[in-house]
Amino acid sequence: MDLGLTDKVAIVTGGSRGIGRSIALALAAEGCRVAICARGEEALRATEAELAASTEALGIVADVTQAADVERLIQQTVDRFGRLDILVNNAGVRGSADTDEIWNAIYESNLLAAARATRAAVPHLRASGSGSVVHITSIYGRESGGPLAYNAIKSAMNSHAKAMALELAPDIRVNAVAPGSIAFPGGSWGRRLKEDPEGMAKFIEENIPLGRFGTPEEIANVVVFLCSAQASWVTGACINVDGGQSHSNV
Repeated sequence: MDLGLTDKVAIVTGGSRGIGRSIALALAAEGCRVAICARGEEALRATEAELAASTEALGIVADVTQAADVERLIQQTVDRFGRLDILVNNAGVRGSADTDEIWNAIYESNLLAAARATRAAVPHLRASGSGSVVHITSIYGRESGGPLAYNAIKSAMNSHAKAMALELAPDIRVNAVAPGSIAFPGGSWGRRLKEDPEGMAKFIEENIPLGRFGTPEEIANVVVFLCSAQASWVTGACINVDGGQSHSNV
């Protein structure tokens, strides 16, 4: 299937590791030119080099909680590649404590960062004629579960994606992808698998009907489809990618 992504330009925030890295690599494999951002330069440069093996790549050190960094990310990408077709808002943190500090960190790195990046990208996405935005949220943005602030902010991200899809139609499509429990080296589930394999086996048995954790690549595959011409009539959707883990009917 031709996804129609050759020579498109994509930005993936939080693109140096985990789900973001896999999304960036999957877009590159389909012919996109890809910009990624992250706060840590070492991992950023490593992923930039991986991308550069198959496409034009740009790694930008940026903190998405800083408005100036978000605007610089968008502008430097357009300056380098001459256009922008795809924005994937993947960056974010989570925390379990019910404190102002945690609420602010999750809000700023997830919801506010996505809102800022989308706002800054809109003129360029509209000019491309086929703009697409994808927010990476969580199944715990569609139903209760997970840490309190994380649950609330991911729900708000799903709401933002829906509202922006209606506001920006028909020029730009906006969707959300809601991962379930995804394991990868350096991630929280990957760490727990090493530290407590028996406990994780029990967790999987009780919570994930398909019998295993998901992989970043499985999230990336859905994101790439949503960004492509093959999803041209999909907007305002939130798609679970969770091995049957979630319980919501909608």
